[in-house]
Amino acid sequence: MRRRHLVQLAAASLAAASLGAHAQAAFPARPIKLLIAFPAGGPTDITMRQLAENAGKVLGQPVVIENKPGAGGTLPAQQLQSAAADGYTLAQIPLGVFRLPYTTKIAWDPVKDISYVINVTGYAFGIVVPADSPLKNWNDFVAYAKANPGKLSYGSTGTLTSPHLTTELVAQKLGIQLNHIPYKGSSELMQAIGGGHIMAAADSTGFAPLVQAGKLRVLNTWGDKRLDKFPDAPTLKELGLDIVQNSPFGIGAPRGTPPEVVKKLHEAFKKAMEDPSYVQALARYDMLPIYMDSAQYTRFAQDTFAREKQLIEKLGLAKGQ
Repeated sequence: MRRRHLVQLAAASLAAASLGAHAQAAFPARPIKLLIAFPAGGPTDITMRQLAENAGKVLGQPVVIENKPGAGGTLPAQQLQSAAADGYTLAQIPLGVFRLPYTTKIAWDPVKDISYVINVTGYAFGIVVPADSPLKNWNDFVAYAKANPGKLSYGSTGTLTSPHLTTELVAQKLGIQLNHIPYKGSSELMQAIGGGHIMAAADSTGFAPLVQAGKLRVLNTWGDKRLDKFPDAPTLKELGLDIVQNSPFGIGAPRGTPPEVVKKLHEAFKKAMEDPSYVQALARYDMLPIYMDSAQYTRFAQDTFAREKQLIEKLGLAKGQ
């Protein structure tokens, strides 16, 4: 009897192990939701939709984009905190996520409470003005701001986003005061500057179509070198400001997502990044692939969390400052 009981236990254990292995192998068994931090129609949305389409083909299940704009791009990461750790809810992780604890009271940790899957790209940024603006170049912009403290209005894709904080860092270095107007994303921001509601905009190069159409003029860009698309626009470095900003971002899952699921997601999105359709989509906005695997992306999160603390404190935006 005892021997029969042991045989039954062994058979049950093997069956359970087989079932577990089959469940792991079967991921994903249904569509995956990918939360995007900015509205539909902007550079982030367009490029991430292409990436999601490519990843869905690799995974054998659709990766469905859900836009969650607002709160400086931090809503998707916040929603991960209440999502099941099963790989079926993913989120874009913009740089603003690492600034959140320094400016807002939250009950979660951006480093410890997200499973970092893969970093995929970053942005090319710049400052633009309407084509008919009297601010013909960066020197005009700075001169006007110095002569009219707090009156030069500029929009960004949200409070505490990279366009906002980088512009404020520039202003601090130059000793000027600007009037910041936050918007929910590039599409809304471009409507605002196109409608004459603000004097300038700090944004990713989602502004390119309006520049090419002769409606906007680029005053500067923020990369390490000039952009091929805007060869006449100087970098911040060329203007004497030792600043380079490309704001890398990637994809995260809820804390505790099984390692084998994270690995499968990483492999699928890596293949999706390598597809020419994604590289072409990025090129439309002067964006480049910036690949980090899960371990590299986790270290990047740790390092960025520490570095952003210094920036927030320097700009006087930390809680209690």
